[in-house]
Amino acid sequence: MALDYTTPAIVRDYLGISSTSDDPLLIQICEAAQSAVNRYTRREFGISADSTRYFDARGPHIYNRTLYFGYDLCAVTSITNGDGDAIAATDYSLIPRNVGTDPNSPIYAPYYAVRLLSNSTDIYWTYDTEWMDAIRIVGKWGYSVTVPNDIAQATMRLASFYYRQKDAQMYDTTVIEAGVVARPMAMPVDVRALLDRYIPLVT
Repeated sequence: MALDYTTPAIVRDYLGISSTSDDPLLIQICEAAQSAVNRYTRREFGISADSTRYFDARGPHIYNRTLYFGYDLCAVTSITNGDGDAIAATDYSLIPRNVGTDPNSPIYAPYYAVRLLSNSTDIYWTYDTEWMDAIRIVGKWGYSVTVPNDIAQATMRLASFYYRQKDAQMYDTTVIEAGVVARPMAMPVDVRALLDRYIPLVT
């Protein structure tokens, strides 16, 4: 479950609209804008609730003592090894280290792996009878617990753009040899500029 990146009230303030008569439409538009941001960045932000993901206890995602998720993780509640034993927070380190908790900080990054500490020599990634989905990690799976400021700004701008489209035709233009082709604009350039830095380098 994720927090709302923007709201009808915020969009109304941005557009200078005092009436709430269009709020049912704005609710749909805000949801559509948030979904578009998630699709464009291939990430989710403002994760407010825990969920559980399972990982195989053997395979190329485990190297030495490190388990690579393949997903963003912004907070851990518990890690249960494949043999059913809970792994204490003192026995592992999340990667990357020293990134802080503020997603607006230039050094912030979500976690992408967990490494068993070298001094925990009696703990290793293992399983009892079935190695598939043996390891269980409960936490907040996503980029951040709070919504970064520029994600909120981009979503507000995109929702405002969607709202204005109902009254005005906005087009991208493509120049080809035979002339100019106009097509409805999908996402404003300034919104893409805010979102581009969040697109994962490796997908």
